[in-house]
Amino acid sequence: MCLLPVVSFLVCLWLGEKIHCSSSFQDSMRELHSRFAVSLYQTLTETENKSNLVLSPVSISLSLALLQLGARGSTRAQLEGMLGYSVNDAQVQDFLLHSQGDLTNTSQGMWLQQSCTLFIQSGVQLLDQFTQRTAAWANTNVVQTNFSQVSHTRSPAEQPERHHDESWPLHSGSSSGELSGSGEAQAEAVWWGHRLQVALVNTVVFRGVWQKQFMFSNTQNLPFALSDGSTIKVPMMYQAAEVSFAGQFRTASEQRYTVLELPYLGRVLSLQVVLPSERKTALSSLESQLSARQLAAWNTGLRRTKMDVFLPRFRMQNKVDLRSVLPEMGISDAFNPATADFTGISVEEGLYVSDAFHDVRVEVTEEGTKADAATAMVLHKRSRAPVFKADRPFLFLLRQVNSGSILFMGRVMHPAD
Repeated sequence: MCLLPVVSFLVCLWLGEKIHCSSSFQDSMRELHSRFAVSLYQTLTETENKSNLVLSPVSISLSLALLQLGARGSTRAQLEGMLGYSVNDAQVQDFLLHSQGDLTNTSQGMWLQQSCTLFIQSGVQLLDQFTQRTAAWANTNVVQTNFSQVSHTRSPAEQPERHHDESWPLHSGSSSGELSGSGEAQAEAVWWGHRLQVALVNTVVFRGVWQKQFMFSNTQNLPFALSDGSTIKVPMMYQAAEVSFAGQFRTASEQRYTVLELPYLGRVLSLQVVLPSERKTALSSLESQLSARQLAAWNTGLRRTKMDVFLPRFRMQNKVDLRSVLPEMGISDAFNPATADFTGISVEEGLYVSDAFHDVRVEVTEEGTKADAATAMVLHKRSRAPVFKADRPFLFLLRQVNSGSILFMGRVMHPAD
C-alpha cells in the first residue's frame, strides 16, 4: 500500500523533469534562431551600411534546415554548424514543424504563411527517403523541372502580386518542363534557371492589422533626420496608446537605446522598433553590438506604458545574393561543385546549389501592412504622456510572440526610399 504514493511521487518528478527539459530545449532553440538572425543581419550590414535593409531570418534558416536532409559529410557539418542544430534530431524536427505552422486568422485580418519548394533539374533520380522526409515538412514541395528550357525571364519583383490562397501550379502537360503560375517560388527559380541545378525557394508572406490602428487623419509630414545629418519630410503616423515599452537599454560601450513593441491584432505577432536614445548615436554602432542575449532581454524588459507614438510609414524591398553571404558565415561546400555532397537527395554526383537568392518586401502603414491610404495634414496637441518618436534611423523586428522567431528584421535609414 505504501508503494502507491511513492510511485505517484516518482511519476510526478519524472513529468516535472520532462516538462522542464522541454522548456529548456525550446529556450535553446529560440536562442539559436536569434543568434543566426543577428549573425546574418550583421554580415549583411558590413557591405550595406547606409541603405534600408530587410530580410527574413526564419525563411533562410528553414531553407538551410531543409538542405540538411539531403546533405552529407562536411556539407552537412557546415549547415549544422551555422544553424547550431541537426534536423536529424527528433526534438529539432518537432520544433521546426510547429514553428512552420500557418497562423492565418482572417477574422482578425492577419495571415502568415510559410512554404518551401525545392526545384531540381529533371532527370535527377531522387532518393525515396529524401522525398518522404521532405513530405513530412509543412508546406514543402519537391519539384523536378528542366531549367535549361525555361522561357520565363522576369524577376520576382516584376511578378504580379499573389493572393495568399493562390496555389503555385506546375503544368504537367508542358513538354518543356516550363514553370508557370504567378507564385514567387517559380519566379525566382525561373529568373536564374539557366544556371540552376538545385533551386531552394522559401517564402514567408505576412499581412497584419495593428491591434490599435493608426488613424489616417493623424498622419502628417514631419522631419526625419538622415544618417548624414540632413533632414527630409516623411509621412509620420501618430497615436496615443498603451504600448509595451522598455526604456534605456545600454550596449557594451554604454550607448543607450529604447525598444517599443506594437502588437498586431490577436497579439500573436508584434513589431519591435529599436531606437538609439541620442540623436548623435549612429545606428551602425548599435547594430555591431547586437546579440541574441540582448534580444531576449528586450522581451523580459517590456512594460505596458501609455505613450505618444510617432512612426514613419515605410516600404522597402531587398534582394540578397546568399551565395556571397553564406560562405562568409561558414557555409561554402554547398555552393562548390567539387565539394558539395548532396548524396542524401540523389546518388548522382555533381549536385550542388548553384544559386541562392533572398527576396523580401515589407510595408508598414496606418492599418498595419500592405494598405493604401490618403494622408491628411493635421497638428497634434501635446500631452503629458512620454513620447516615442522614430524620427531618425531605427531597427525593426517582426517577431512571433510565443516562439520568439524573427520573421522579418531590418532597418529604416530613409523612409521615403
